[in-house]
Amino acid sequence: MLKIGVIGAGHLGKIHIKLILELKDKFELVGFFDTHDENAEKVSNDFGIKRFASMEDLIASVDCLDIVTPTLSHYDCASKAIRSSKHVFIEKPVTETLEEARSLLSLSNEAGVKVQVGHVERFNPAFVEAKKFLDQPMFIETHRLAQFNPRGTDVPVVLDLMIHDLDIILSVVQSSVKNVSASGVSVVSDTPDITNARIEFDNGCVANLTASRISMKNMRKSRFFQKDAYISVDFLTKEMEVVRMQDIEGEPDPFDIVFDLGEGKPTKKILFDKPEIEAVNAIKEELIDFHRAIVNDQDPIVCLDSGYQALMLAHMILEKIEQTNSIQL
Repeated sequence: MLKIGVIGAGHLGKIHIKLILELKDKFELVGFFDTHDENAEKVSNDFGIKRFASMEDLIASVDCLDIVTPTLSHYDCASKAIRSSKHVFIEKPVTETLEEARSLLSLSNEAGVKVQVGHVERFNPAFVEAKKFLDQPMFIETHRLAQFNPRGTDVPVVLDLMIHDLDIILSVVQSSVKNVSASGVSVVSDTPDITNARIEFDNGCVANLTASRISMKNMRKSRFFQKDAYISVDFLTKEMEVVRMQDIEGEPDPFDIVFDLGEGKPTKKILFDKPEIEAVNAIKEELIDFHRAIVNDQDPIVCLDSGYQALMLAHMILEKIEQTNSIQL
């Protein structure tokens, strides 16, 4: 059993604490560290766990750390833990800057520890099911819209919301980025609150992404288009569906939905598939994967390099937004 500590006991930190306590066969929750006295006292009383007086004391008492603090403090927390040879789970985005992420890569390689980044949508059961059907998609469209919440506005919407989809797309499209174009608008905060980005890959795939934190409704949908198939994933409702075209051999069934492509071309039928998705908690699944990576000495599904690649693409988008806005001015 691994001794684990949590750094940061805010909204998401409380969720992590609750789930770690449920994973009694994998983790022993030694305690947590949080700088906000009133919140920390409540968390300690509600969960019956120890609040450590300093981050350093917590680090010294555990095998691994779960860092659920604001992005701006990720590097400080993670670097101290890694220098103490502790395995680390870091919420997304991995760090604020690329330099910080590169430093963590170097530190973790030197220390020989496992580092996992909390791109939780990789563990969303709808996406896990969809991966069975994905085969070189050539056009991807994503919409991640959220109602306004001051929590998260310390970073642009690209780093707060869109980075989830950037990580998903990079995990699906096994090709280098060729070109990025983007635009974004700051509406209620000091950084872009709504952004659209177009990413072109060397293999010809194009991804069009929209992220907003000032929407009237919540939406987290991705659509993948590939030869003879269209796969839709709803990350919010945890549902997915597949629409496929298949050649018809002989006479079509009267109940088939037939797609006539024109003279001289094979007639196809359309197949609809909406698999049953088993309800699982994606955050719990990523914590289980963190445990598995440590005890089996293997890379986690979302390793530190994956977090770095998503962050690098996010910063390319932010640079394009800055260039676009400066031209408009």
